[in-house]
Amino acid sequence: MIGIDVTSINRIKRMYEKFGQRAYERFLSEDEIALIKRVETAAGFWAAKEAASKAIGTGIGRECGFHDIKISKSALGAPKLKYKKEIRKKYKIKKSYLSITHDEGIVIAVVHNTKK
Repeated sequence: MIGIDVTSINRIKRMYEKFGQRAYERFLSEDEIALIKRVETAAGFWAAKEAASKAIGTGIGRECGFHDIKISKSALGAPKLKYKKEIRKKYKIKKSYLSITHDEGIVIAVVHNTKK
């Protein structure tokens, strides 16, 4: 269960410039928005959620939406991912691992889930 996504940082930046806070609310919770200090972080969270949905084989949509996936950070600042309980149960997810990187205007996220 592996998913990957590439996102344009400028795409997320333009979305925020056009819609402001509502742009972030479309795909992030209040707690996640509080972690955003730079647009690269927001783009990374977008890519992470897209990758997480691909890791369960659905993509973002009816089966798994942006708000069914939560991103947080460890004490050391590493990104962490958690699916809603219903998603974890349905897809038998035991543990999820997330890596995010960005460079030259793009961000890449990879998610690996282990099964129960």
